[in-house]
Amino acid sequence: MTEQRIDLRLTSAPAGGCGDGCGCKSAASTPAVASDEASSVVLRVEGMTCEHCVRAVSEELNALDGVKVVDVDLRAGDASLVRITGSADEAALTAAIDEAGYTLVR
Repeated sequence: MTEQRIDLRLTSAPAGGCGDGCGCKSAASTPAVASDEASSVVLRVEGMTCEHCVRAVSEELNALDGVKVVDVDLRAGDASLVRITGSADEAALTAAIDEAGYTLVR
């Protein structure tokens, strides 16, 4: 299976230890939610397999107050990485992921 990266906004994310731009120390240690100084959070989301999934999650997250940028690193067959930049709280983000029909990995 090939990995596909879909950028929904024109932003540049800092490269992380695993090289995929998520900001983690390594692929094995990526937490379910990891914050950084840039007011962004990375969520690991299960069940996303295609561009339709990316759109569904992105639309729910973009509808939240405080969300400025949503960037999805689609990983079919694994938990996808969803970086949200802005000021939405974790409970609202989790609810939006659930509303879209996907599962936040904890």
